Amino acid sequence: MDINKKSRRQLRIQSWAFLILFLAVMGLLAAISVFYHAEFDWTATGRHTLSNASVKVLERMPEPLLITSYQSGGDNSPERLRVKELIKRYQKHKPNIELKFVDPITNPDIVRELAIRVNGEMIASYNKRSEHITSFDETSITNTLQRMLRSAQRPIVFVSGHKERDPLGQANHDLGVFFDNLAKKGLITKKVNLVLDHTIPADTAVLAIAGPETDYFEWEIKLIKDYVEHGGNLLWLYDPLTKVTLPALANHLGIKFESGIIIDLEVSLVGIKDPTIVMVAEYPPHAITQNFSFITLFPRVAGIQTKEQAGWQYTPILQSVANSWLERGELNKAVRFDPKADQPGPVNFGFAGTREIKNTTDGAGDKPEKPAPKMQRLVVIGDGDFISNQFLGNQSNQQLGENIINWLAQDDNFIDIPATTAPGSKLVMSETNWALLGGFFFLALPATLIGAGVFIWLRRRRR
Repeated sequence: MDINKKSRRQLRIQSWAFLILFLAVMGLLAAISVFYHAEFDWTATGRHTLSNASVKVLERMPEPLLITSYQSGGDNSPERLRVKELIKRYQKHKPNIELKFVDPITNPDIVRELAIRVNGEMIASYNKRSEHITSFDETSITNTLQRMLRSAQRPIVFVSGHKERDPLGQANHDLGVFFDNLAKKGLITKKVNLVLDHTIPADTAVLAIAGPETDYFEWEIKLIKDYVEHGGNLLWLYDPLTKVTLPALANHLGIKFESGIIIDLEVSLVGIKDPTIVMVAEYPPHAITQNFSFITLFPRVAGIQTKEQAGWQYTPILQSVANSWLERGELNKAVRFDPKADQPGPVNFGFAGTREIKNTTDGAGDKPEKPAPKMQRLVVIGDGDFISNQFLGNQSNQQLGENIINWLAQDDNFIDIPATTAPGSKLVMSETNWALLGGFFFLALPATLIGAGVFIWLRRRRR
């Protein structure tokens, strides 16, 4: 083609037109990227995408959700970016989630007031309820949100009428402060006097027995047994000073309260002079004590023995230290271990029990093809003082009490989201294969590209 002035002008116009069109297309793409957003999770198990269970929980939360992360560092620190990335997955399905950061180092008063224990702890607030989140993963966050949704639907019901601890009372031995704190998180607490009401409310999430001072009537025990036999969850806080063991119910459940008081001389190491106060810093593995490594104090504690009965399986959750003992003699200032009468430690004084209940009928009374099993739950502790108004402020008693109530009140269909890891994420090869792969990328592939370039160059040179 002959190059003249006219052809040069046409080429110049074409070049400018192409540049203008190219810039216009790039500008349009940039504008589209601002208004539209698309993400694709190509991992084998979709580990960067919320599970269906999490999405369903968010669909049930129309009101705004505030998540406050007490994380030190700047806005672009790796820790805060990790929080933003996870919460962003929730915001994709629920845009009215607000994420705020508070530096715990520069705001010590707020951290102390809200009882923030670890750097990175989060507080989720929804409909005037709030929950602490200490484990940073989808399972913990979604379970917290679901608990906030369901906690107000079914109450914690305390048996009354026999001088039990009052969950709404303000006396030293009552539990009002503890359950006032739970009320802020949406948990409802009620009382039932079986002498007057003759029934246990059908919507009871957990029935609680808290240190009665007089024995129950036989027909009251029958009501409680029927409640348990129909799959009801039970919390039993025994008071060794009253010595009311409710033997008919205890035998039915396979529980035995030991006579005597646990003695723990190690409490003197933290400045406590009363050896009848048991200090616990290590806990047997259980869902209640998972990720719980804080000190709790228990005044006047009785030991407990359990046996598997009527399908119940018991796991210890609280026990005294090895050099403690169960004192069976009279308590005095010079208390000493008597190997002939006393029981050496460690002494179990808290158990969590589970039992599988199979539903044999559905709501219409028809027998389903595959009955869904339900895990019934029970917690029995040889002390009720640890969450009383007088002792609740000691160490982490409040948090342990909340863990117990939350575990008991959860339904069987509470979500359990497994860790999403891609199968076969590691490439395992022999040394020979690694050598062949390295030789291909470092020798064969570069030589091929160089050879192709030389061949094309020589061919054009011959023209």
